[in-house]
Amino acid sequence: MKFIDEAFVELHAGKGGNGVAAFRREKFIPKGGPSGGDGGKGGSIWAIADENVNTLIHFRYARIHRARNGEQGQGSDRYGAGAPDIELKMPVGTMVFDAETDDLLFDLSLHGERVLLAKGGDGGLGNLHFKSSTNRAPRQCTPGWPGESRRLRLELKLLADVGLLGLPNAGKSTLIAAASNARPKVADYPFTTLAPQLGVVETSLEKSFVMADIPGLIEGAAQGAGLGHQFLRHLQRTRLILHLVDMTGAGLDMSSSSTSEDDQPDNTMGLALARQVQLLSKELQSYDLALAEKPCWLVLNKIDMLTEAERQARWKAMKKKLAWKAPVFEISGLTREGVKPLMFAVQDWLTEQAKRDAVASATAVESNEDSLDVRKEVRQRP
Repeated sequence: MKFIDEAFVELHAGKGGNGVAAFRREKFIPKGGPSGGDGGKGGSIWAIADENVNTLIHFRYARIHRARNGEQGQGSDRYGAGAPDIELKMPVGTMVFDAETDDLLFDLSLHGERVLLAKGGDGGLGNLHFKSSTNRAPRQCTPGWPGESRRLRLELKLLADVGLLGLPNAGKSTLIAAASNARPKVADYPFTTLAPQLGVVETSLEKSFVMADIPGLIEGAAQGAGLGHQFLRHLQRTRLILHLVDMTGAGLDMSSSSTSEDDQPDNTMGLALARQVQLLSKELQSYDLALAEKPCWLVLNKIDMLTEAERQARWKAMKKKLAWKAPVFEISGLTREGVKPLMFAVQDWLTEQAKRDAVASATAVESNEDSLDVRKEVRQRP
């Protein structure tokens, strides 16, 4: 299935049915009075977050959704039937924006979450509502209210715990294939990943986390270069970013990294790799400052293609250039060397982070309860 993470839809809720002016006419009841019923309610349009839906592709081909109108009221106190509502299933993580103002309306982040996108019109009133002691034969009735019409933009941000970041051919797809049951396309040329891939990493029978692989970034991605800028939004919901670096430096331009004092090949390569890390960090800052501030670990990939001396020399030059303080891991996605320790470390970090979030949430609840108690005491004072 083709991955679609953005779509525009046009919604038209149903119009309410008209009320009617009718009078009761039966044998032996010469003055039965008004009996016009109300019109039925127009159909509304709802959105439901469904974890079984993974893409917005349906809304690329069905862009206009119309709910049915409510039925008109009838005589003999009969109300018109209401029209059925329309429920649109959307992936968990879908954000709903107003297409005209670009205001965020809803964020469907939980499975089963249900929100009203367009409200159906209420039915009109029949003349039985207008009878009174002075107006025993009213002929007034009201038309049904029109339903809401809206044009919305749907944007999908995948819900993943960990996101993989790196240049094309850094080995992201190989890593997610080695650590999970995901089977993305893997090849020896750039941009083999054309759409985000999700994989569930199981570290034990009770613990697991979701890892997302997005297409590789290049310089100028935040301004639209390459493919990665289309999918950077999927990193915004992640809690941890793994920045993969191809330690072989295949395809890197080392001319700007060579200096007179660091003229050794491995030192020059290490400086080029450090510049690569800085380049992608700047792209994240250009796209979203909050994204650039997320915890980020450095993962040195493809170590199976280097000797121990080459690895140490290149990392020494990188460390000097970057002044990196976050955790660093050396792995080989192909041979799976170092992959398990990395996944276990990620799981431990996520578990610890979840505990901290729970404590912070409990503290916030307690502070709110204390503030409510203080307000009650102030109100009860004479």
